[in-house]
Amino acid sequence: MMRFPPTLSPGSPTRLGACWDGLGVNFAVFSANAQQVDLCIFDPRDRREIARFRLPEYTDEIWHGYLPDAEPGLLYGFRAFGPYDPTNGHRFNPHKLLIDPYARKLTGPISWSDTQFGYRLHSPRADLSFDRRDSAPSMPKCIVVNDAYEWEDDILPRVPWADTVIMEAHVRGLTMLRAMERNPQPGTFQALGAPQMIAHLHQLGVTTLELLPIQCFAPERYLIERGLTNYWGYNTLAFFVPHAGYLASGSAHELRAAIRRLHKAGIEVVMDVVYNHTCEGSELGPTLCYRGLDNATYYSLVPGDERHLINDTGCGNTLNLSHPRVLQMVLDSLRYWANEFHIDGFRFDLAPVLGREPYGFDQGSGFFDAIIQDPVLSTRKLIAEPWDPGPGGYQFGNFPPGFAEWNDRFRDTTRRFWRGDGQQQGDIAARIAGSGDLLDRRGRRPWSSVNLITAHDGFTLEDVVSYAERHNEANGEDGQDGSADNNSANWGVEGPTDDPAILELRARVQRAMMATLMFSHGTPMLLAGDEFGQTQNGNNNTYCQDNPTSWLDWHRAATPQGRLMTAFVARLAALRRAHPSLRAARYMHGRHRPLPDIPDIGWFGHDGAPMGVEQWNDETFHLLGVRRASNGADGTLDMTYMLLNPGASDVSARLPGPEGQWTLLLDTTQPEREPETLGADMHDITVPAHGLVLLAFMPGGDNAGEDAA
Repeated sequence: MMRFPPTLSPGSPTRLGACWDGLGVNFAVFSANAQQVDLCIFDPRDRREIARFRLPEYTDEIWHGYLPDAEPGLLYGFRAFGPYDPTNGHRFNPHKLLIDPYARKLTGPISWSDTQFGYRLHSPRADLSFDRRDSAPSMPKCIVVNDAYEWEDDILPRVPWADTVIMEAHVRGLTMLRAMERNPQPGTFQALGAPQMIAHLHQLGVTTLELLPIQCFAPERYLIERGLTNYWGYNTLAFFVPHAGYLASGSAHELRAAIRRLHKAGIEVVMDVVYNHTCEGSELGPTLCYRGLDNATYYSLVPGDERHLINDTGCGNTLNLSHPRVLQMVLDSLRYWANEFHIDGFRFDLAPVLGREPYGFDQGSGFFDAIIQDPVLSTRKLIAEPWDPGPGGYQFGNFPPGFAEWNDRFRDTTRRFWRGDGQQQGDIAARIAGSGDLLDRRGRRPWSSVNLITAHDGFTLEDVVSYAERHNEANGEDGQDGSADNNSANWGVEGPTDDPAILELRARVQRAMMATLMFSHGTPMLLAGDEFGQTQNGNNNTYCQDNPTSWLDWHRAATPQGRLMTAFVARLAALRRAHPSLRAARYMHGRHRPLPDIPDIGWFGHDGAPMGVEQWNDETFHLLGVRRASNGADGTLDMTYMLLNPGASDVSARLPGPEGQWTLLLDTTQPEREPETLGADMHDITVPAHGLVLLAFMPGGDNAGEDAA
């Protein structure tokens, strides 16, 4: 066992956390309001405290000290002394062991206990009372680590935004039920980087894997007591620690190895990150880390009522990114994942919180200014979830250049359009064109719109066409959790059915929606499992379902219907790659003319004539044609014509000019139909009910699109 000196030497405040330099470990932790911070050392065998040191120096609000001869593997935690004065926002309690905000590894998950609360849980004085029990026995301990890893020739794929196809996936849900060679541990990073998983992503044309939270998170105590858990992971405990539940051996190198394999295959990895709140919850929550170190600084407090926390997140607390040290922690965390794990980008959960200053949301906030000028982070993909439950929380279209944004308008409009709702043609046209009506300013590009039909939060694509209502009874919240407004339809039967007509109709609508997603300007995002009909049995809020409800059922992928849909999605991605007009790098407004009489984009009715005001406003109108044309880098012309018919009857449509030869590339109602070159004198085409057709035009009758399809 290590022999400890009587005191720590001063050390340095310049690097926060526990940093090993080969000769010892420097400890540094921020607290503006603490009066003393102690470092506690624990025995690695029985986790009992074996040494305690006062951090001897306090520089620029950083408490720091140096422990000579300490090495990676050392177990530690902090205790902070100061006023326990909740009415003024201070909740110091040295009886509570605190996790280092910069910890790189923890000994394990939280074992929930009443001792983790700074107050006596059942006291009539509530959080104004004081609890003197030691929480250390039920708390995970921090572990000093050495992050050295041999990346060799790993290169970030840096897929251009215009070529990006995202798949959103959950590490555990994606891999838990997938049988693979070499037997990687299911539900872990090992399985994520397995050859079969990479081959599946390649088949689908996915360039970028967006993972639900993989930072260390903690399930809420009330969920554990109900036999459930926080499956999605939007409840962060430690911002620098990979979630232990996804590590087969406990080593973070498993994540590095998976990323390295994905990079070698040309696939990017984007992390979904939660910097808007922590798992400590409201002022009535436990004292695990930030609350005990400096509640009044780490969290936003209600002005004039500092006992209570501002709850712009709906999760009980809001991180105070207006404070430079809290902002520094977030940026240091992002850079850590970018540098030490070669992460390619970040999707920011409840992103308006990050840009909310005391006076409201500001796209020139400290967070945005800092990240956009950062030499590392500004080179990564940055994606915002542009809404939160707080005041002025819906900010789609208001993020600064450099950020892409999840587009719920695309999701809702696409669902309504293919459900057959009236007067959707104007809105669907704007969404197909990359939502330039909302995003085209300050030099932003169509890729700024992350188009989605489904995501982890809501129905799967199969359920969008199978359920008119949510069915969340398994969550134990009386079925009232999750959104009641899903813009879905069951097409005759709620849930599973053997009726072949209904099954065929549901499949048609799914394929039409998927084609709309892939052939719209912007960045398409698939939900893992939609490519083979994954269902959650009508549950649109599976945040607490770590079971087959949420795990991908790979048996579905092996069914004839699953194989057909998977091949169809792969075909859509191939067509998108082959035709620049389907993935325009710049917004099309009809002002640029690739040919003298052909604008870059035009909208047409069934008669082949440009849409008029009456057609745009016609409540019974159910056919929309969009012709898009662009010039490639070599000057070649790419022109496509897409017709969408959400109605219940086939429609005969006249093809617009120019004169020449068209090729039918795709008919979503006949997914296995091969491309077909139409006669030069053929001017009409039938658009099947609930169907989408895509055609390509080449002057002189050449047809580059046929080979690509």
